[in-house]
Amino acid sequence: MRRWDDEGGLEPGGVMGEGRRALLVVDVQPTFCEGGALPVAGGNDVAEAIARYAAARRDRYDLVVTTQDWHIDPGEHFSEHPDFVDTWPPHGVAGTTEAELHPALSELGPDASVRKGQYAAAYSGFEGVDGEGRPLAGILREERVTDVDVVGIAESHCVRATALDAHAEGLRTRVLTDLTVPVTPELGAAARDELRAAGVVLVDSGSAFDDVTD
Repeated sequence: MRRWDDEGGLEPGGVMGEGRRALLVVDVQPTFCEGGALPVAGGNDVAEAIARYAAARRDRYDLVVTTQDWHIDPGEHFSEHPDFVDTWPPHGVAGTTEAELHPALSELGPDASVRKGQYAAAYSGFEGVDGEGRPLAGILREERVTDVDVVGIAESHCVRATALDAHAEGLRTRVLTDLTVPVTPELGAAARDELRAAGVVLVDSGSAFDDVTD
């Protein structure tokens, strides 16, 4: 594991006896599930699977953090004629039921909740802040987190971006592949290739702790 410096950051190559692990639940919102404004096939099933996993494995995590798209006026991110690459139909509109956490997560009880994209496009959870204005990176530093597991919607977009940013922050990062779903199979394959190339570990949730010691 890495060693923390005096500013709460990670020293590359440092070693410490034990780490702290966070579960990052990315954008599991009705807006991205079947029946929502920007649905991803399999979204509702993933929401239910994440809820079951978190209930069974909560004791393995020191911190659980949720992220949400929470768009107020994101400018050109919304379009009446979206290209589904840089522009999208309105979704995750702040204050709507669709922008809230998925009902399957009603018992999750996250330790922190981050909202992103109020006035611009935002894919990574690291672009968001909590109700006190703390960015995700700051929350994880405060809690001295060294390892993160990333789950949620969609694998090819916000999960990918969040995992890449977590890795760039110096965190040991895994994506639990059965607890996420891509916009399309092709985009999902491309995202997994990019994540592997960056050094993010891809693992099934059922074997996530087979080789992890406390």
